[in-house]
Amino acid sequence: MAHEITVNKAHSKGLLLFIAGVLFAFLWASAATATKLGLQSAQPFVICIARFFFAGIIMLMITHLFMRNRMPVKTEWKPLAIYGILNISIYLGLYVVAMKNVSPGLGSMAIATNPVMISLTSALLFKQRIKAITWISLFLCTAGVLIAAYPLLQSSYATPTGLTILFCSMLSYSIGVLYFSKQNWSDLHILTINGWQTMLGGIFLLPIAAVTYEPSLNHWDFKFAASVLWLAVPVSILGVQLWLFLLRDNPLKASFWLFLCPVFGYVIANVVMKEPINAWTVTGLALVLGGLYLVQRAKKG
Repeated sequence: MAHEITVNKAHSKGLLLFIAGVLFAFLWASAATATKLGLQSAQPFVICIARFFFAGIIMLMITHLFMRNRMPVKTEWKPLAIYGILNISIYLGLYVVAMKNVSPGLGSMAIATNPVMISLTSALLFKQRIKAITWISLFLCTAGVLIAAYPLLQSSYATPTGLTILFCSMLSYSIGVLYFSKQNWSDLHILTINGWQTMLGGIFLLPIAAVTYEPSLNHWDFKFAASVLWLAVPVSILGVQLWLFLLRDNPLKASFWLFLCPVFGYVIANVVMKEPINAWTVTGLALVLGGLYLVQRAKKG
């Protein structure tokens, strides 16, 4: 009887993790298409500011008013600000700008390559020897993105400038992840960290948004509202919490859910934005997944 209960609990947990993983991959991949839709109605930084403040306020209300978690102390504001600049202002700010000149499918594919970027950035920053497997993974992922991008460059679904900005945004994300992992956050709740870094990142973007703001380029319509709401709640809040849930259970297994992101990304982009899927797309996707597999296998070893 006890054995049967244990088996049932394990089965239930496994099912829960599976559902969480699939939902996370779908939500994470959907961000590219949601951003692209929003850009049809508003400027990049307008979308950013609306998304970050909306998501940040919700998270801070939940963590401080409902969960009664403590506020950050004096020494914690500086790392929160730096993390907010890297992970919100630069990473997501550049990402939204890049999406004006990059297809949603490529945007989701680039996000999935983050584990490879993080491995390479970590080795460079901390002067570690870069393993051959990391170089091979980087080569495969880069080749995959370029191959998938080739026909899109011909049909104006992507531009070299957009791809360059996209790469810079991924680099900032990688540095942000490493910075976060090196900080001692004491007992500061993860939702508090996420809420404040999101708010601070939005605040740092305000001057740029104000300088570049053009009233005629912004339309407060359904596409804008739907884009901001989706990016703020399902992606920024639910997606991040699902990711943290998966990480707490098993970081290695959690990272494998990133494999689904580019697959979901292209399917969503194809259905919503009519982005083409062809032999170039499939070949590029296969190379990216191969590069991801190698770097995850290296971590396991």
